[in-house]
Amino acid sequence: MERRRFLTQAGAGMAAGALAAPAAAAMADLPILKWRLASSFPKSLDSIHSSTESLARQVALLTGGRFQIQVFAAGELVPSAAVLDAVKDGTVEIGHSASYYYVGKDPTFALDTGIPFGLNSRQQMAWMHDGGGLELLRDFFREYAIHNIPCGATGTQMGGWFRKEIRSVEDLKGLKFRVGGFAGQVLARLGVVPQQIPAGDIYAALEKGAIDAAEWVGPYDDLKLGFQRVAKYYYYPGFWEGGPQLTVYVNLKHWNALPPEYQAALENACALAHVEMQARYDARSPAALRQLIASGTQLRPFSHEIMSAAYQAAHALYDETAAKNPRFRKIYEPWKKFRDDQLQWFAVAESHFDAFMQATRAAARSRK
Repeated sequence: MERRRFLTQAGAGMAAGALAAPAAAAMADLPILKWRLASSFPKSLDSIHSSTESLARQVALLTGGRFQIQVFAAGELVPSAAVLDAVKDGTVEIGHSASYYYVGKDPTFALDTGIPFGLNSRQQMAWMHDGGGLELLRDFFREYAIHNIPCGATGTQMGGWFRKEIRSVEDLKGLKFRVGGFAGQVLARLGVVPQQIPAGDIYAALEKGAIDAAEWVGPYDDLKLGFQRVAKYYYYPGFWEGGPQLTVYVNLKHWNALPPEYQAALENACALAHVEMQARYDARSPAALRQLIASGTQLRPFSHEIMSAAYQAAHALYDETAAKNPRFRKIYEPWKKFRDDQLQWFAVAESHFDAFMQATRAAARSRK
């Protein structure tokens, strides 16, 4: 028995070696490349930054070290908000960012990341990889000389940190709120004064009173950034980011010049980094939230009044944008149908299951 197992394993090993040798020889004929990746995120946000480090490691591993990517954090090569242009113009070969940072160029960019009352992370992945979203967005990004690859997800985010309680729409009026993407435009319709501030500058702005509130991602990052020390009230959910996606941008000329083996390596490395980021946030957020609450953070849900008003404002904005922007309309209309179908499915499956589990846990705790 042991001899047969040894011979079987040895035979498998020799077969693998026979397959690997030609592959290694073929790889040796491919060019040695060294690219620079400009990120929109600082190293302090390790869940995000480590995803690009993972990407670089995987690309090197899959190409026998012949394709190297050096990662630069926000500000090391270009400012956080300049990553898209740096890739488009060929200043760097590749970048990592959140596309909704660039809605000032075209609101269509928001659909690559997430829009208020949109898709959760699972739904976003389904839309991109099997619902037609990736093909539609790649048509759009070609206009910016970019090949886009999904690379990162955080899950539904928190609603942010507030210096005072926010009970009604009236409480939002005049509020200076660090919030990006389409969310800022939606909340502006409710009286908020949206502010675009990079992650590394948010704490100082809150501490000095330059802003009244700020949102980032969720408990794990927020604890590291120390927002609990300068704002007491922590609201949920971040209805503007049900399942935000981050994206790798590759200069289209450089992408087209890559050997197919390198293209496949980069696509697969992005897929792994995407899953790893979501896993980190889901695994680390519960303990971080407990720590925040233990330190005095006041956890609050947004009121139904605020959620309903924001929902109405969001869809009015989408209809207006679609009416005047054909690029947005081309993606938004099939996206909206996909979202509605997903809501029907998740009501049957995930939502009902989750609601039961949460209610059962709550009942068990109340009996203790």
